[in-house]
Amino acid sequence: MFEQHRQTLEKALSAIASREYWSAYPESPSPRVYGEGAAERGKAAFESLLGKPFPLDQPGTGSWIGAERSPYGIDLGVTYPEPVAEDLIGAAKAAMPAWRDAGPDRRALACVEIVDRINRRSFELANAVQHTTGQAFVMAFQAGGPHAQDRALEAVAYGYAAMTSSASHARWEKPGKGEPLVMDKRFTVVPRGVALVIGCNTFPTWNAYPGLFASLVTGNPVIVKPHPRAVLPLAITVRIAREVLAEAGFDPALVSLAAEEGQGLAKTLATHPDIRIVDFTGSTEFGDWLERNAVQALVHTEKAGVNTIVVDSTGSWRGMLGNLAFSLSLYSGQMCTAPQNILIPAGGIETDEGHKSFDEVASGLAAAVGKLLGDDARAVELTGAIVNPGVLARVEEAPALGDVVLPSRALKHPSFPDAVIRTPVIVRVDAARSDVYGQEHFGPISFVIPTASTEESLEVLHRTTKARGALTAAAYSTSSAVLDQAERAAIDAGVNLSCNLTGGVFINQSAAFSDYHGTGANPAATASLTDPGYVGGRFHMVQSRRPA
Repeated sequence: MFEQHRQTLEKALSAIASREYWSAYPESPSPRVYGEGAAERGKAAFESLLGKPFPLDQPGTGSWIGAERSPYGIDLGVTYPEPVAEDLIGAAKAAMPAWRDAGPDRRALACVEIVDRINRRSFELANAVQHTTGQAFVMAFQAGGPHAQDRALEAVAYGYAAMTSSASHARWEKPGKGEPLVMDKRFTVVPRGVALVIGCNTFPTWNAYPGLFASLVTGNPVIVKPHPRAVLPLAITVRIAREVLAEAGFDPALVSLAAEEGQGLAKTLATHPDIRIVDFTGSTEFGDWLERNAVQALVHTEKAGVNTIVVDSTGSWRGMLGNLAFSLSLYSGQMCTAPQNILIPAGGIETDEGHKSFDEVASGLAAAVGKLLGDDARAVELTGAIVNPGVLARVEEAPALGDVVLPSRALKHPSFPDAVIRTPVIVRVDAARSDVYGQEHFGPISFVIPTASTEESLEVLHRTTKARGALTAAAYSTSSAVLDQAERAAIDAGVNLSCNLTGGVFINQSAAFSDYHGTGANPAATASLTDPGYVGGRFHMVQSRRPA
């Protein structure tokens, strides 16, 4: 089971070092890649789970809970065993010694086997992700499947590299008078303890897999606490992990599911004295609460941010507008990497099609979004559905925040008549209105903001990132000096920067093994997915020594 994955692990280790393009799992849902009938079998597997208790062999209260409803208007009807926190934690602790003693190699290769089996279920997972998040199917397949799996493998590689960065055994000889001092030393990776992964509604697998696999590979049992609206993708994941662990001779309690309907289980688990690691993606409010209250644990949070684009000039007017329109529309802006604030000099910008006034830039962007989403049947495959009522409320309230440049409109899905779908709304606000654009408005809402100059735009980017955080930033300019200034502002503010995106790479996207997601250097996140610091605190090195 394990050794067949040695080459995959070695390639992943090479990729995190070189940062070059590499992917272990193909992102195309084509039958030429995954085989004829794979899509149909995956959909059938998903549908077989609906309306019944989810098959998961783990302790619980005896009650079954679940209240997931698809943003496309379908009640999933799946129920899950109601957990008892003390039982899950106790079972996890009991399972840890054997997993610790297995050592880095066996743990890493077992984790790769788990990810490999998850990949084989990509179509089933894609349907589960689509109907818990509102993502369009292709995006659910890619982001919820192979892209998330690549992030899982990346975390395994970083964990393995950290654990094996030095020898596990050493013969120590110190010269002296007469015979040298000789000691045999052994160095053991000791896990920090039981880990908790708190999932989010919008990207349940992509955001949960790094923490899950970073903790598991470093020897820590993991309790997975999904968002109440997006349990199914992580329930499938947990079931696969438990099956692999059991087949390999380990206690499946190393990975367990803690489903809830919104009773505050995350707080109970996160502050339990035996929970030693917490990974969270979600709101700033709860992320801040975890950082203040889960003091017994190592806490990694990814929270809200204000992602900003500075437009100074462009050598590809149509390419810039097309790229921005796609970024604003993808999954209806319900991504932590989606742009919100677009800063443009009030005097306009220079382009390859001549000077464009501020109003021409704003109207050009609105027209590009309108053209992109002009046909409902095609548009819904890009926008997906609105994930929850809170996002819909923000979209409907956005026009009151300033002058509407592009109003949002409802789209009809040809296959799901009850789906709630809205196109982006673009609002013009003055640079003085930092009370509006200085906070995140999660969803398909963006602001075009006239500034006195590009220098002021960069100052706003820097200020809002330092104050509120950001996961992405971008700059457009034909001047290398301006791009250098933008890079310095981004580095000082601690945000990842993209420059002059006009083609097939978008600010929303983050490629495993090459791009870091978040930095930990601004308030939007306390860690980066994934870097050495993300895995380093999940284990300790304990040595024993004796005379040779």
